[in-house]
Amino acid sequence: QLQLVQSGGGLVQPGGSLRLSCAGSGFRLDDYAIGWFRQVPGKEREGVSCISAVDGSTNYADSVKGRFTISRDNAKGTVYLQMNSLKPDDAAVYYCAAVLTFRCSRRYTEYMYWGQGTQVTVSS
Repeated sequence: QLQLVQSGGGLVQPGGSLRLSCAGSGFRLDDYAIGWFRQVPGKEREGVSCISAVDGSTNYADSVKGRFTISRDNAKGTVYLQMNSLKPDDAAVYYCAAVLTFRCSRRYTEYMYWGQGTQVTVSS
C-alpha cells in the first residue's frame, strides 16, 4: 500500500521557522512529482509549492516565495518544505501529495497520494 508519511509542524512564533518532511512508505518518491498544500477551515486547499521528478524544478505560490523552500533527497526518499519567516497567515494544516508524473503542479486535483496532514500554528 502506497502511503505518504509526514513529520514536522507544530507551534512557532511569527518570524520563526519550521521544516516539514514527507516520506514514501511502500514506494520511492524519485519518480513522483511532489506538492505541498495547506488548508484552513472554510477555504479551498491551496497549493504552496511543488517539486518535479527528475530535474527537481520547483514552483511556489506568490505568498511564500522567498520564505519557503522545497527540496528532495532521493537517497532518503524524502521531500522537505523549509518554512522561514513564518506569518500568522501561514497557519494551516499542511499536506504533502504525490503523483506519478514528471512535471509538478500546484493544483491539488492532479495528485493521487496524500499524507496525513500536519498542523502548523504561528502565534505569539
